[in-house]
Formats: sequence, structure tokens, C-alpha cells
Amino acid sequence: MEKMEVQTQTQQALNYDRIAAAIAYIQEHFREQPSLDEVAAAIHLSPAHFQRLFADWAGISPKKFLQYISLHHAKKMLTTDKNTTLSDAAYETGLSSTSRLHDLFITLEGMTPATYKNGGRDLSINYHFAGSPFGEILVASTPKGICYMAFLQAENEDQALTHLYARFPEATFTFKADAHQQNAVAIFQNDWHQLKAVKLHLKGTPFQLKVWETLLKIPMGQLTSYGTVAAEMGQPAASRAVGTAIGENPVAMLIPCHRVIQSTGTFGGYRWGSIRKAALIGWEAAKTAVRDQS
Repeated sequence: MEKMEVQTQTQQALNYDRIAAAIAYIQEHFREQPSLDEVAAAIHLSPAHFQRLFADWAGISPKKFLQYISLHHAKKMLTTDKNTTLSDAAYETGLSSTSRLHDLFITLEGMTPATYKNGGRDLSINYHFAGSPFGEILVASTPKGICYMAFLQAENEDQALTHLYARFPEATFTFKADAHQQNAVAIFQNDWHQLKAVKLHLKGTPFQLKVWETLLKIPMGQLTSYGTVAAEMGQPAASRAVGTAIGENPVAMLIPCHRVIQSTGTFGGYRWGSIRKAALIGWEAAKTAVRDQS
């Protein structure tokens, strides 16, 4: 069973690498609206194979996905109603609606000042590697909840662990999958109605925790700007500080910093790669659209 799981994760990573290459090509050429044949040729796959692979990964066709990650789409999402706040959007989503969002099940608890200052001394952390539609991830948890979740990039697992250890230099680490991690990784499944509550146990300053908590209110499939996040926090002049806090987000996907883009409509940077950010935005918008139409 374990060998089969490793093979599945390897295949997921390989598929994501191909999809990422396609997204990079689409981003570079979206103004030309490239055809299926053109994108497939760019990543050295037959059109039929690419169509099947992309549909399996995103749940929609490459053509439809192209529409979701275009700048026009981003600008439209930001300018539809400038008076709508993140809280309004989250409230309008509603737990009982067809757009039921995993974010609304997440509870966030900050670590004590002592734990923050002493680097996690006396803290026990379990960690594990798992597959996702966006490549391999490292997920770590304390007895209270998820404390770290990161996509692997060009680095290997040992390098990824180095970043985790640096965040909690005094903690005790155990290679072990637990219920917190399983609940977190479940966000990559298709049926979000079956999600269990995800708990976060984060190390951060009071300001960072406030920013991250605000991000949890952004509905899946929606985008906002750094300035809007600052305004939602009651600190409209702090957009630069908000951007810095977003860049320090230690929990990929669960705290959806990928849903924050520049006010011009451009996606901007992302801690785990700009191509992955575009993939996350398009994937979530596609999944939300498919659910709302069902």
C-alpha cells in the first residue's frame, strides 16, 4: 500500500510539472488565445493526451481554464463591486450554499508568546509528505493543529525539512502522519462537503495572525487586493505591511494567500512560485464554477 501511495504521489508530481508547463505557456501567450494543439505542442504531448490529462487535473478543458487565469478574469473579479468586503463575500457564500468553502471550517490559534520566542521548545511536531494536484507537499502539525504546509519546489525533501526545522529550531520532530494532516490534505479532494474541521496552530506576530485570519474570509474562487485586505483589517494605510505578512504565510493553500493579487489585476509573486499561484487560482475558480452549475 505504501509503495502504491509513493507511486501515486510521483505520478501526481509528474502530471503537475506538465500542467505547470502548460500554464506557463498560456500565461505568456494568453493574449493570442492559443489553441489546444499549440499548447499541447509546447509541452510535447499529443492534443488528445493533453486534453485528457488537463481535464483529469482541473476538471475542465484547457480552453475554459485559459479564461479563468486571464488578466481580464482577475480584473473583473476585483472590480465587480468595490464596496464588497471580504466578510460580506464570505457571508454571502453561506455554509449551506453550493459554494460551501473549506476555508470556513478552519480555526486559527496563535502560539503563546513564550513558544513564539523560544523557537518551539517543548513543542512536539509531526510531519509527513503528501501528494497534491500541485506537486508534493510537506505538512506538519502540533497536537493543536497544522503549523506548517509547503509545496516542494526545485528542492528535495531534505531541503524542505530544513526550512521547517529553521522555523521551530527547538522543537522535537517525528515523521508521522496524523489526523490534523489528513484533514488538511483532504482539501485537494473533489467533494468539499465531506471535509472535517481543519485547525491551525501558528507561530506569528499578532499583526501576522490578524492578516492570516483575514485571508481565511476570502471565498474560494474569488480574488482580492492587498489594499482591500488592509482596509478589511481597519488599517487601510498598511497595505505594504500586509503584503509582507502575506509573504510570510507558513501554511500554503489552507491560508489562501494565493487569492490576493495586485490592484492592477496582475497576479504578482507567490512564495511557492508564480506559476503555481496561477494554477491555484484557475483550479479553484474552475472547481467553484463546476459546483455552482451542478
